[in-house]
Amino acid sequence: MKSKYLISLLFSLIVFWANSQVVYEHISNKNIYAFLDEMASEQIIVINTAVKPFSRTFIAQKLNEIAASKSTLNNRQSKELAFYQTAYMLEEEQNLHLNTKFNLLKNSNGFGTGLNPFGGFYKDDLFRFQAQPLYSYSMIRNDNGTESYSYGGLQAHAYVGEHWGFYASLRDNHTSIRLGNPEYLTLFEGGNYKSSENGGVDWSEMRGGAVYSWDWGSIGLIKDHFEWGNNQHGANIFGGQQPSYAHISIKLKPAKWLEFNYIHGWLVSEVVDSARSYWDDSRFRSVFRPKWISANLFSVTPFDWLNVSIGNSIIYSDRDNPGFWIPLFIYKSVDHTYNATDSYGQAGQNSQLFGDISIRLVKHLHVYASLFSDEIKFSRMTDPTVHNFFSWKGGFQVSNFPFKNISINAEYTRTLPGPYQHPIETTTYASNKYNLGHYLGDNAEELYFKLVFKPIRGLHIKAEAFIAKHGPNVLYDDNATVIISTPFMESIAWKNQTYALDIRYEVVSNVYVYATASKSSITGDATLVSLWTPAYYQGDQLTLSAGFHVGF
Repeated sequence: MKSKYLISLLFSLIVFWANSQVVYEHISNKNIYAFLDEMASEQIIVINTAVKPFSRTFIAQKLNEIAASKSTLNNRQSKELAFYQTAYMLEEEQNLHLNTKFNLLKNSNGFGTGLNPFGGFYKDDLFRFQAQPLYSYSMIRNDNGTESYSYGGLQAHAYVGEHWGFYASLRDNHTSIRLGNPEYLTLFEGGNYKSSENGGVDWSEMRGGAVYSWDWGSIGLIKDHFEWGNNQHGANIFGGQQPSYAHISIKLKPAKWLEFNYIHGWLVSEVVDSARSYWDDSRFRSVFRPKWISANLFSVTPFDWLNVSIGNSIIYSDRDNPGFWIPLFIYKSVDHTYNATDSYGQAGQNSQLFGDISIRLVKHLHVYASLFSDEIKFSRMTDPTVHNFFSWKGGFQVSNFPFKNISINAEYTRTLPGPYQHPIETTTYASNKYNLGHYLGDNAEELYFKLVFKPIRGLHIKAEAFIAKHGPNVLYDDNATVIISTPFMESIAWKNQTYALDIRYEVVSNVYVYATASKSSITGDATLVSLWTPAYYQGDQLTLSAGFHVGF
């Protein structure tokens, strides 16, 4: 049945003619996203930063728009523009322009190698291709010793004809100690970790997809990370820290002022289905209960300086349902049709509502806010003894004012008890047990500050400070009255106060060297600190790290 839904969606859209292909730029490529964000705040381009990633073709188009206003750029911005336009040469309607010094295949028809961008290339009238090795190594040191983090792999993307884009990225990761866990309150990459034969932990991450596009939209089958909600330190709608999961992605822009995003995904419940699990000789085969997500987001841009987005999602399990595949629906109402009965126990699924606003009315200034809600009852709004399940974030960023090449950012996040929880384990707002929303989870708040200085092309000097707090671990069980009546952060059970200086330089496209120093104090209830924080970072620590990476 699920394959029939997918086939119907693909065939309903295949009739459109495409002239713009889609391959997504991963959300970890912070520099290009920061540059586009800066150009939007300079009112040179218009972008919807509530939804990421962007496609590489879209980025190339925006770079061309910036180039049309090149006379307004300062020296560093002009050099960054030229640097990024070289990095996205495959997306341009022109021949490859590789440096002949590093092109080992310059006499081959269509083939080439390059240092900037780093990798191998091919381009003809039908087919365009780029491949790049992935490698990274970092050393980390504090009072608890010296540890390391590394990865290696390969990534590639290709365009065929005028319709299709394909991309794939495979990374094998290793840390000498465990720095990630579903319970940890950290922005460290989530993974399905396993013990390494050489000590530490290993995990693998396969990302990519196939996307069909046309003039005003695209549809793709993708396994990748994405973010919904404007942020500088963790989105609170879809945060993107969990292991990537497969999903169908639809993006439509039928008018200049309207954008629509939809995903239908296959989550990982890690809840064993005892009826479907079985013994095979001496081995027990565990089968997880199925779990899905559907989500949509409507973004309206009535003015170039204003973007307003609103959407909803649902997490559901056990049996697939075509009603949750319809992109334009309010899914809570669909759930009421199928499951709104109390006589059979907890039959309903888990739905959410959310919105985001982005304002760039004043040049150099970006003001933004987002709201996530798992449940809204108007009667609670007038009752001080209970609350709705809200998570909200607000912030602003000032770029190139009053000083050029400097940006200042402040952001506040507050999440009440309950928004990211659900009493039924198969319908939690999670995949592989990682929260899909803000990295701090429920009953938490964070105040974040950042100052970035970009003196020359590629060099980013970032000073940041944040105070993150978490209240007692309030769990949403069958008694919902307990969680809705629990006050926000009755006490501070966990606190992370961190100051950091990060210096990194992008030598050539997607090749970085960096060094970071951070002074952190992570304290609180001993049991919860151990649950929510890697032992390596607990207490007062001065942590130094340095390394490089090739690709994301």
